[in-house]
Amino acid sequence: MKAVCWNGKHDVRVENVPDPSILNARDAVVKITTTAICGSDLHLYNGYIPTMKAGDILGHEFMGEVVETGAKITNLKKGDKVVVPFTIACGNCFFCKKELWSSCDNSNPTPEVVETLYGFSGSGLFGYSHMMGGFAGGQAEYVRVPFADVGPLKVPNDIEDEKVLFLSDIFPTGYQAAENCDIKPGDTVAIWGAGPVGQFAVKSAFMLGAEKVILIDHYTDRLELAKQHNENLEIINFDEEEVYEKLLDLTGGRGPDSCIDCVGLESHGTSPDALMDYAKASVMLATDRPHALRQAIFCCRKGGTVSIPGVYGGFLDKFPMGAAFGKGLTFKMGQTNMHKYMQPLFEAIQENKIDPSFIISHRLKLSEAPMAYEQFNKEKDGWRKVVLKP
Repeated sequence: MKAVCWNGKHDVRVENVPDPSILNARDAVVKITTTAICGSDLHLYNGYIPTMKAGDILGHEFMGEVVETGAKITNLKKGDKVVVPFTIACGNCFFCKKELWSSCDNSNPTPEVVETLYGFSGSGLFGYSHMMGGFAGGQAEYVRVPFADVGPLKVPNDIEDEKVLFLSDIFPTGYQAAENCDIKPGDTVAIWGAGPVGQFAVKSAFMLGAEKVILIDHYTDRLELAKQHNENLEIINFDEEEVYEKLLDLTGGRGPDSCIDCVGLESHGTSPDALMDYAKASVMLATDRPHALRQAIFCCRKGGTVSIPGVYGGFLDKFPMGAAFGKGLTFKMGQTNMHKYMQPLFEAIQENKIDPSFIISHRLKLSEAPMAYEQFNKEKDGWRKVVLKP
């Protein structure tokens, strides 16, 4: 089969690889009908995530048709249309039973590196390095899905792929980020990053009752898209306005009740700390560029919440713990507990409360993936969300 393979920093190729097969009685094999390139895939493309190996198949946002099932799969059959969550969970461990699906104890077969770095390992992830299990991703013609009796969401065959594809990651990720803010009536939520997760965080914050939502970025195309789809949204272009002062103006001097960092480890900025991040990361003296997170902590009101769906991979430099402590901030973060959100958010789609396909900017063939990675990495103001068809 054809698959999108990582071969080093800035080196992605479409290659012929062996077809997947059933390895466990709880496996399924899915023929991919639609997949996508996620912003967090660029962390792999740019070489920030360790333990990648040449030939690794990329992709953690995908859906398709079940073509084969293991002996213990009774909830799915050949021909079913499914959306597959990017986190892999067993359904039986201590964490799965508490609906902390992304903390599954049993789905990462190679937890040693993560345990060394973080103390404990989270769940396995599709297409996201060997420290996360080494699972082949879904930017391919077929994929093996472990624990298929727990993960995939079955959807009607007549629903368009593009309406439900993003239940695989970014829609639930944006929703969990907003839910983590514990939004109360009258709350103001500030969101850093107008990429796909930021767009869904905006939608979700309004869905959960926020009175005011403020989106911060400098990509005008993304900010304009958000304004187009959210009538009451406030925006801040950080190339044109000072974020802290503008947020004070918009909140009567108090600051946002909650701040959401949808940017993660490759943050952009022109302030001294952002420039320091660029310099240190370029010579491997820093693992992450956390400028947006620092700013969110600085801007959040006293007693507020900082929610972090943006991916961080290592040890953050110049982390403003004094500000967080002094203001009594609450932090909530982590990989999305996908299995908790897919069904209720699917129902929101069915009820026409949201059509997630608004986020798509490009529809390409799988064979065009190398070009798409290169352009998405360089031209984010326009290359917003790339959907690939095998």
